[in-house]
Amino acid sequence: MRQQNEKVTGIVLKAEPIGEYDRRLVLLTGERGKISAFARGARRPHSPLLAATNPFCFGSFSIFFGRSAYSLSEAQISNFFAGFRDDYEAAYYGCYLLELADYYGHENNDERQLLNLLYQSLKALCHPAYERRLVRHVFEIKALVINGEYPGILPRADGKATDWDDSTIFCLNHIVDSSIGKLFNFTLSATQLAELGEISAIYQSRFMDRPLKSLDILDKL
Repeated sequence: MRQQNEKVTGIVLKAEPIGEYDRRLVLLTGERGKISAFARGARRPHSPLLAATNPFCFGSFSIFFGRSAYSLSEAQISNFFAGFRDDYEAAYYGCYLLELADYYGHENNDERQLLNLLYQSLKALCHPAYERRLVRHVFEIKALVINGEYPGILPRADGKATDWDDSTIFCLNHIVDSSIGKLFNFTLSATQLAELGEISAIYQSRFMDRPLKSLDILDKL
């Protein structure tokens, strides 16, 4: 009996070689959440899946469920995020966002908001008008909101009596309340950006149960 293909919109979070010619992908999809899928023959030189099964590839994927896993039969990529190939700093930030999306994504869950947040954030990283640290912290905080874990405004980690800057709190509330399409239409001073990063670090220490490998690279930039 022939398997029924299902078309999903998603982005490749991870890709690893399997056997001689195959790849195992982790996809974040709007319809099925985070799934693993095998791309048979994707590493063959003339395979139509060769370019479409790399991290950052965003588009439409045709998948079918076999005996125990999904397989990828076709992909139509609308954005390869080619800008990351020539901008290593942006690529490091992008890899960190992919790893965060992998952390927060769940199988068989409606992940359209998380997918949209990831897509818009990657686009912002490729745009010279946006401060990359701001994009990073916006993603970190908004992902918490989408995941239903945002705890509100917390005190400083070191117990200082000094309050957060009013402009920082205003931007924090903007991140929490705004639609994803309007997340990046503000700027912060260096001091405010540092505060936003401090707030995000407090959230992550409270809600994440393991460190992310790509964060070590970012902290050294």
